[in-house]
Amino acid sequence: QVQLVESGGGLVQAGDSLRLSCVASGRTFSKYVMGWFRQAPGKEREFVAANRYSGSSIYEIDSMEGRFTTSRDNAKNTVYLQINSLKPEDAAVYYCAAGIRGQPIAAVRQGGMDFWGKGTLVTVSS
Repeated sequence: QVQLVESGGGLVQAGDSLRLSCVASGRTFSKYVMGWFRQAPGKEREFVAANRYSGSSIYEIDSMEGRFTTSRDNAKNTVYLQINSLKPEDAAVYYCAAGIRGQPIAAVRQGGMDFWGKGTLVTVSS
C-alpha cells in the first residue's frame, strides 16, 4: 500500500557529499519509521540509517556511521539521506524502506521493514 521512489544517486567523486531523496505515497507518512539500506554487488544488504517523527520533532533513531544522516519533510512525504565524505566503498544501490507497524529499532536495523523502494545507484570514483 506504500510506494517508495528513491532519487539522487549518480556518479560522484570520493570526498564529495550527496543527498538522496525518497518520496512515499500514503496519507500517514508521518507515522512511518523510514530507513535507508544499501547493497553492493555480491554483498548482503546492510542498514545505513533511519528516522522517525514524533510530535514536532524528527529523531535519528540509528545510523551506521556519522557520515550518514537522515532528515524528513512530512509535508512532502519525503525522507532524505545525507552522505558526507563519500568513499569508494560507499558505492552501492541505496534503498529506502518504510516501517508502518512500530518495529523496534533492532528489527529496523535487520531490514524488517514493510515496504521497499526500487533503489538508486551511487557510484564513487577515487
